[in-house]
Amino acid sequence: MRLHHLIRRARIGTIAALFTAISVSVFAQNGQSQFSISLQQASAQVAAQAQPESVRRLSIDEAVTMAMEQNLGIRIQRFDPQISDISVWQARSFWAPSLSSTVTRNSNHQPVTSVLTGTNANLQTGVFAAGATLTQQLPWGANYSVNWNNSRFTTNDLSASVNPRIGSNMSLSFTQPLLRNLEIDQIRQQVLDTKKGRELSDIQLNGVITGTLRAVKNAYWDLSYAIANLKTQQQSLALAQQSLKDNQKRVEIGTMAPIDIVQAQAEVASNESGVIVADATIKAAQDNLRALILDPGTPEFWTVTFEPTDIASFSAQAIDVDSAVKNALDKRSDLRGAKNSLEQSDINIRYYSNQIKPDVNAQVTYGAAGIGGTQQSGGFNPLTGQTTPVTFIDRSYGSALGDVFSNAFPQWTFGIQVGYPLGASTAQANLARVRLQYEQAKTQLRNLEMQIATQVRGVARNVSTNQQRVQSARASRELQEKKLEAEEKKLAAGMSSTFFVFQAQRDLALARTAEIQAISDYNKSLVDFEAVQQVPLGGGGGGITTAGTGAVVTNGIFRAQ
Repeated sequence: MRLHHLIRRARIGTIAALFTAISVSVFAQNGQSQFSISLQQASAQVAAQAQPESVRRLSIDEAVTMAMEQNLGIRIQRFDPQISDISVWQARSFWAPSLSSTVTRNSNHQPVTSVLTGTNANLQTGVFAAGATLTQQLPWGANYSVNWNNSRFTTNDLSASVNPRIGSNMSLSFTQPLLRNLEIDQIRQQVLDTKKGRELSDIQLNGVITGTLRAVKNAYWDLSYAIANLKTQQQSLALAQQSLKDNQKRVEIGTMAPIDIVQAQAEVASNESGVIVADATIKAAQDNLRALILDPGTPEFWTVTFEPTDIASFSAQAIDVDSAVKNALDKRSDLRGAKNSLEQSDINIRYYSNQIKPDVNAQVTYGAAGIGGTQQSGGFNPLTGQTTPVTFIDRSYGSALGDVFSNAFPQWTFGIQVGYPLGASTAQANLARVRLQYEQAKTQLRNLEMQIATQVRGVARNVSTNQQRVQSARASRELQEKKLEAEEKKLAAGMSSTFFVFQAQRDLALARTAEIQAISDYNKSLVDFEAVQQVPLGGGGGGITTAGTGAVVTNGIFRAQ
């Protein structure tokens, strides 16, 4: 890895020196100083852009830890459980009590139309009223309403026996469902559904974390492979360069024709191309790993390069396919999400089954009233024409409240309210729909289980296949090394040609690349085998239908589909 950085710095320095040399040459030949200055500025810009890179040694466990802390996909998914918590709180808010209050002032002027009101030409009345209302939907389906009203009435009507008149009354209304909405209503359905949604957000978060960590481990092994492949390509280039030097010496001493050097030079050029491509693969692998484990906001995001400390090794492991399938059917995130959807369907079936029952409600109302103010008796009676002594009896607002709380003037009502639809109802159509969707979801669940088992078995086969590939590639590499050694000895003895030596070098390079590729693929297949038991690879088998989707909502409470 350090050799790679030294080569890169050397290339940058060479480019800068080349620009400088060109500018000096042009100035000396043509005297064009402006062109020379421009080239020198370009050279300075190239050198400035070559920011020093920091090398960080990184183990695969450290890469996993960094991804857990900084990966943007995981950070985004961690918001979902918090959002689901708010959804649960929002659904439960329908059970919160609601308190409202009113204050009014009324003034009324009317012409006199009766001799009983007195001799005033203008009949005046005034009312000041204040009240409060408390309502609440209870978790078991009942609801109540408490009203408390107070008023003060004044008038210049002589026939009013109490003036001013203070009134206070309290009323209580309670309604309890007896069939429909007794076991479950729409609010309870919504609360239960949002709780299931909260559980689903945890399942999805775990799935994203597992999938991301799988991608991190595979990216780590890809980088490790890319670095090992660069070393292999450099070894092939070194062999080609050594062959070129040996052939040049043979030409000098007259044991080889000069034309044979061209083939050696072509082999060197071909291997140089392989080194360039391998170097580009390392840069792509660095970017891929960087995007998975680093926050783009960090200052060193584009300048840090990673040097893997864990080398992809081969250690044959036994694979228990049956246990893996059983574990996947218990822990796979997509299957757990599907079962969560099926549980939501159970809730919806309970609700829609309850909605086809008759709407029978028990209702109880109770009220109490009190009165206060100034009560007048006696005086002139226009009906009899007689006058009696006038007396006044004052009752305060406290006396009116005393009447209310002492149940001085009670009133109550008890009743049963029964409602039922005539003909086909929306509730019956909704129930028929959700039952069909539920049966569809159970079939989809069985199909998903089959797809999961198939995918786990396929990944297990990949592990076994890659294990055999490693063993075969290792044997092939050892044989190619012996073959190259034999061809070099034959060439030295004059029994072979450079063509067969170069062919053996290429075969050895391919064998080395195939071996490290097989080892990398084997380690990645082990990562996939572990991950496939928890999350789907490559998308998975899809979700299942939630029974209740598309049902018609018949009351005012919003229900998210």
